[in-house]
Amino acid sequence: MKKLRILSLAMTGALCLSLLAGCGGGDSGTSETPSGGASETPAAENTGSTATGAAFKIGGTGPLTGGASIYGLAAQRGAQIAVDEINAEGGAIQFELRYEDDVHVAETAVNAYNTLKDWGMQISLGSVTSTPGVATSALNYEDRIFALTPSASSPDVIEGKDNVYQMCFTDDNQGSASAQYIYDQGLGENIFVIWKNDDVYSTGIYNQFVAKAEELGLNVVGNATFTEDTQTDFTVQLTQAQGSDADLIFLPMYYQPASMILTQADQMGYAPKFFGVDGMDGILTMEGFDTSLAEGVMLLTPFNADATDEATVSFVTKYQEQWEETPNQFAADAYDCVYALKQALEEAGCTPDMSAEEINDALIQVFPTITFHGLTGDGEGITWDATGAVSKAPKGMVIQDGAYVGMD
Repeated sequence: MKKLRILSLAMTGALCLSLLAGCGGGDSGTSETPSGGASETPAAENTGSTATGAAFKIGGTGPLTGGASIYGLAAQRGAQIAVDEINAEGGAIQFELRYEDDVHVAETAVNAYNTLKDWGMQISLGSVTSTPGVATSALNYEDRIFALTPSASSPDVIEGKDNVYQMCFTDDNQGSASAQYIYDQGLGENIFVIWKNDDVYSTGIYNQFVAKAEELGLNVVGNATFTEDTQTDFTVQLTQAQGSDADLIFLPMYYQPASMILTQADQMGYAPKFFGVDGMDGILTMEGFDTSLAEGVMLLTPFNADATDEATVSFVTKYQEQWEETPNQFAADAYDCVYALKQALEEAGCTPDMSAEEINDALIQVFPTITFHGLTGDGEGITWDATGAVSKAPKGMVIQDGAYVGMD
């Protein structure tokens, strides 16, 4: 709606895999060898194409195995589709893509980044989730390798780093936009928040949500926290919410703990409205989760897989054909990252024989000047400011019959 659109376009930042901006644990692997040979990632993964001839080397880290792999694999796959399309065009811009598994662990991500650097990475897709993203973005800055992360949404990822940019909504702006959307749509009278107090993604969204809710006059009747070690039992938090007469629970978190909350609320016979964030995009493909429990859950996301425009239909069709599932926003954001880099490289006049530092300096100059039209955001396009923060419009979505449906 108009008020939200004005807010969304005015805010800079990027609205993430809970993880979704900061996501966990398994074996390491690569998405593609430099020569295009056998992959070391999970066997089911098709890591596809190496560019023909001279190509820009793009690298990224993400959780390709473990609890957060829904996010990492989605980003890897979305980026690969974009690379395959661009390489098939046979134009001057060609890419070679390689992803390394960081299992949503900062130390592992640093090692993965160094592997990519040794490989010859010229441009970075950063890290998929926020905790690793903070660690690797510091290296991007130090090494002068330009980074555009699809989904590491913490402000700390870009703060003080002139060459690190985000495609996703930032945590702060996602919290503010969520409060605004709930207010504009009249979704709840008594709001309770359950948030993770040892996670930068969740705390960043929570803090800004509460501040914006107070400004708007939303009635936040209480909040309860959890940690990485306690995210299996939410009986206490849900009992608190129920006792406060909350009719809407705001969940600034990733899909794993959210799935436990939905399951346990159902077991308690407690059925408030639930409103989540982009980190919950992935809950419908979570193994072992009864997706009927997510019916009616609302969230803000920059991507609608049910959109009927030609670009979205083509992307969703290709993704479904290759991996037999509907792409989430992490896949779409990563796809957009590759095409945004292509546009910026063309406008900057970069060539693959340039050093990473030369490319870095050129992209720093160009990115704040471009308007990019991709799968995410809306028709007015995506822009960046010189801090690396993105401006694009979120979409209100609700889960109906096991699928995301637009609310606007």
